Amino acid sequence: MRNKAERFVLSWENKDAGFSHPDGFLSQRLRAVMDSPHGMWNYMSYRDAIKILGLSPGDIYKEGRVDLDPAEWADFGWMTCYAGPPESAVEAMREQTTAGNMNPYSPDLINPLRDACARIKFKRERGESFEVIGTEGAQAGISYTLQSFLDPGEEVIITDPGYFHFESAILMAGGVPVRIPLTADNGYRLNPDEVERAITPRTKVILVCNPLNPFGTVQTKEELIALAEISKEHGIIIIDDFTHNTHRIDPEAVHYPITSLWKETDVDNVISTFSVSHGYGMAGVRLGFLAGHPDLMRACLMAKVALTRLNTNLVSQHGALAAIQDEEYLKHSEALIRRNYAFIRETINGIPGVTIPVEPRYGFSMVLDVSGTGVSAQELTVALFKR
Repeated sequence: MRNKAERFVLSWENKDAGFSHPDGFLSQRLRAVMDSPHGMWNYMSYRDAIKILGLSPGDIYKEGRVDLDPAEWADFGWMTCYAGPPESAVEAMREQTTAGNMNPYSPDLINPLRDACARIKFKRERGESFEVIGTEGAQAGISYTLQSFLDPGEEVIITDPGYFHFESAILMAGGVPVRIPLTADNGYRLNPDEVERAITPRTKVILVCNPLNPFGTVQTKEELIALAEISKEHGIIIIDDFTHNTHRIDPEAVHYPITSLWKETDVDNVISTFSVSHGYGMAGVRLGFLAGHPDLMRACLMAKVALTRLNTNLVSQHGALAAIQDEEYLKHSEALIRRNYAFIRETINGIPGVTIPVEPRYGFSMVLDVSGTGVSAQELTVALFKR
């Protein structure tokens, strides 16, 4: 048996670990994910930094702990919203943690939560042309949608760079990612003309991340309407992921879920999704939402039932209901993120060779351009980790 310092959680992150079973044992879909530089290995993880420093995870995460000892390390935390969770959500979950809520299988969503999500987050009332279902985070909802509408070999348009786990979900559904580069020329947003040029007879889905993780840029209403009209013209599904819309950094910025634009254009081909993970600091509760035309929602719900059978955690649902209705939390957390960003911007502006290529308008993440420093982003990551 390995000693306590060497024991660590099993991880998919080690691409060099190999696989002891014979060739052909793994599915082609999983092999495609493992082979993709975007699907799993496109970012430098903390484990890579640990290895470069000549350490093992057990040297840092001692006695099985999942956080860093602040006496030895600067812990930047998990990639979730540091301002949450709202105390109202914690208290609601505490009150609802009862035998009566834990023993039976839960409903897909309790109706008060379904109604609140529609009104507060999707900016639309439930009805004959619009419905909301629950998922285990937004990522699960995206996966259910891709499983519902993609056939093997069909194409999904995504941004490059973009949220890295989109690609793994596409590959696991048998799809083919088609990347549209984001640059200063297109404002680090999806340009509808570029999207239309990327469409082929095999295109089935356009995956829109808006606000865009990690840049924090926001599509204009006109761009979103154009994308919806393109999807309708070509018979394409749009997945509209707006997980990072909870906090507005730029007071002048305006975000629109595409499904909320139903008065301006036909959005029957659009599925919008968000979760309480990033906006409310509740990644651990694993709760997200899909919304769109009831026909599309029934398809996604069937995929969910086929793949996982069961519904989202009932106690978590009560926490999410409290969170999305908590206006005081939103005021406090948005002010905190704005102050932090102002401090970071002032700090970065004083560092030679480091720039902010585009100002984030929503969310809690941003991108730095370190090309002027003469060292790679990976080298800087290791240096920061070492400090």
